[in-house]
Amino acid sequence: MNQNILFVDRYEWDCGRQAVVFQAQQAGQLIDCIVSLGLLSQLDNANVSKENALAVFERVRFDLEDIAEQAIEKEEFSPTGEIVLG
Repeated sequence: MNQNILFVDRYEWDCGRQAVVFQAQQAGQLIDCIVSLGLLSQLDNANVSKENALAVFERVRFDLEDIAEQAIEKEEFSPTGEIVLG
């Protein structure tokens, strides 16, 4: 694990994006990480909806943090500076 990248203990459902958003911090900068329902379903091997997305996120959080960390290290940012997972 890269200790230059930290993950904030805050996550939320974003209705507009239909995704869970959590944040990483690198060099003092907060980076939004966006997780689709599809990726949550794939990682948890379950049917995920907006009603259970946060509970599923909690179950697969460490896997998602590993995926996000790799994307940040590879600088795979969207045009708006986010990391979009799935």
